[in-house]
Amino acid sequence: MSNNHLGATAAQLKDPNWTPSIGKAVPLGIQHVLAMFVSNVTPAIIVAGAAGFGFGSNSPDFPNMIYMIQISMLFAGIATLFQTIGFGPVGARLPIVQGTSFAFLPVMIPAVAGQGVAGLAGLMTGVVIGGIFHFFLGTVIGRIRFALPPLVTGLIVLMIGLSLIRVGIQYTAGGVPLMGKPGYGTFAMWFPALVVIAVTLGLKFFARGILSVAAVLVGLIAGYIVSLFMGQVNFGNIGNAAAFSIPMPFKWGVEFNASIIIGMCLMAVISAIETVGDTSGITKGGAGREATDKEISGATFADGLGTAVAGVFGGLPNTSFSQNVGLISMTGVMSRHVVTYGAIFLIICGFLPKIGAAVSTVPINVLGGGVVVMFGMVAAAGINMLSDVVWNRRNMVIFAVSLSVGLGLQLEPGALQHLPKTAQILLTSGLLPSAILAVLLNLALPHEAAEEEA
Repeated sequence: MSNNHLGATAAQLKDPNWTPSIGKAVPLGIQHVLAMFVSNVTPAIIVAGAAGFGFGSNSPDFPNMIYMIQISMLFAGIATLFQTIGFGPVGARLPIVQGTSFAFLPVMIPAVAGQGVAGLAGLMTGVVIGGIFHFFLGTVIGRIRFALPPLVTGLIVLMIGLSLIRVGIQYTAGGVPLMGKPGYGTFAMWFPALVVIAVTLGLKFFARGILSVAAVLVGLIAGYIVSLFMGQVNFGNIGNAAAFSIPMPFKWGVEFNASIIIGMCLMAVISAIETVGDTSGITKGGAGREATDKEISGATFADGLGTAVAGVFGGLPNTSFSQNVGLISMTGVMSRHVVTYGAIFLIICGFLPKIGAAVSTVPINVLGGGVVVMFGMVAAAGINMLSDVVWNRRNMVIFAVSLSVGLGLQLEPGALQHLPKTAQILLTSGLLPSAILAVLLNLALPHEAAEEEA
């Protein structure tokens, strides 16, 4: 999208406080929402599926998934306003889009696996406590950045992608409800998913402007249309959903579960680092400068507060969305008010359960096609971060050990069956052991040998 039609000077485009006219700001804001919409509601769908009341489960608890989708939209919007408008020390006052985080899924999936709605009280309590912990990280984030060079952050992002790729393929083949049945992995399941992937790639590489930005969303719509003709779409939930509803605090109760709380607090550190990266990415890509300490701590405060507030109402942890950082570099518009309009649009969607119900009609195999692309992109982003690393012997050993242990434990969880349940959940996520090993080895191993190339 060229900026000439905005009638703005170069200085205005780089200024977070400049506002384009409402007729131009609203479409730019909705473009941000389209870029993040699918990624934002997907974690709620995956957690509901893992707990056992998601797609195709025919569970009487299915409305809880629609509620979680609705809350994902509402609190992504509210957390984004914390960032763009801010108050006191909270908020970077930059065009940062907040949304539900994929990073926490490797910890959340085993935490609720097969427990149905009963697993949600412990999960949401963990989200609130993790969010409060994340908020307080804002006070020290500047001082712990040294412990997280690209070797560590790149490995962590790569592990998030790798630990989720299996979920993408499971969804594409028909998801948990069909596993072990003849319908799993049939051509009827694969075909709509392959359409999603083909359309997404086609638009990403051959289209311009909004079609390229919202490629995953348009790909999902194409797959959805194909699956509709194949008789895979059921519209029953839209009729049953209310026209308007207000979220309920502590809807599923409160329950303290040590493994979830520890997992959420450890993941908060990783999420905080991601936000630091995104904040720096926005100021570099949009204004050609480094982020200030005040912007970085403000972004972290808003991240933690957004997560804690979402958890109270049954939402999942929030983080800054990297795809929107790319969008700012692409449009060259740094205005935070553009993102504010996008956030208001998300909040309106969040009060309308029919929108959540409409999202829930997307067949699981269609979503699988989008998820395969998205999780692959997460892993690719990690590899991109690792490209800044000097690959000497020391760094190769750190990477090798962290990746081997993390991925190995995730692929073979039975290896830890004699450990307490809490330790099993934390270690078999794969992500946490990788992250902890990478941080500790990076701090402990001497740098002297760093000059010898491997």
